[in-house]
Amino acid sequence: MAAGCVPIDVNSETLVADPTGAAYWPAQDMLLVADLHFEKGSAFAAKGQMLPPYDTRATLRSLEVAISRHAPGIVVALGDSFHDGEAGERISATDMTAISALTDVRRWIWLTGNHDEVLPQGIGGEIAVELSVGALNLRHEPQAGAVPGEIAGHLHPSAIVRTRSRNLRRRCFASDGRRLILPAFGAFTGGLDISDEAFAGLFDVAPTAWVLGRDQVYEIPPARIAGVA
Repeated sequence: MAAGCVPIDVNSETLVADPTGAAYWPAQDMLLVADLHFEKGSAFAAKGQMLPPYDTRATLRSLEVAISRHAPGIVVALGDSFHDGEAGERISATDMTAISALTDVRRWIWLTGNHDEVLPQGIGGEIAVELSVGALNLRHEPQAGAVPGEIAGHLHPSAIVRTRSRNLRRRCFASDGRRLILPAFGAFTGGLDISDEAFAGLFDVAPTAWVLGRDQVYEIPPARIAGVA
């Protein structure tokens, strides 16, 4: 297992949580990412809220790191890969070329999300609404109630971790061993605390958080997560 990564068991399958926020599934040679939100910065700029216009490039660099580390044969993006329906018109030619370079050399599957029900032309790869592989079901938005084997994004999970001196808020993977919610991968994506009402009913027991550090993923039990246990 690559340095800084940790295993997460989900519905009898083992995934590897990467510090970038990607999850690698060794048994399927598959890398999973959620909520890339390409061109979020330019979407905000179009509405007069100026953000640095480099989020797509930064997200692509992180994606390239995860791909280089695990060398997957398949990549699945779990929806909201593009921030809105006009992202394909705003994205730079350089960034579009970088996306094409990634999708041309491996099997790439884009799952649609609520932000990108229609994906831009020319990005390569395959498009699907959801995907069932082995014991796992991959989709963008988690379904209500207990859904064993579901891997989803959409909620941008984060956790407030209690330490002796202070509380730290970090993006995280969230799982109860039955389903897994991936952190948002995009450079400009925020996080929603896993104690929020939006997570109510998704887990059979209080979830464990696999928190993203700079170069390491840390497994944090519910007792150390503010508002969960």
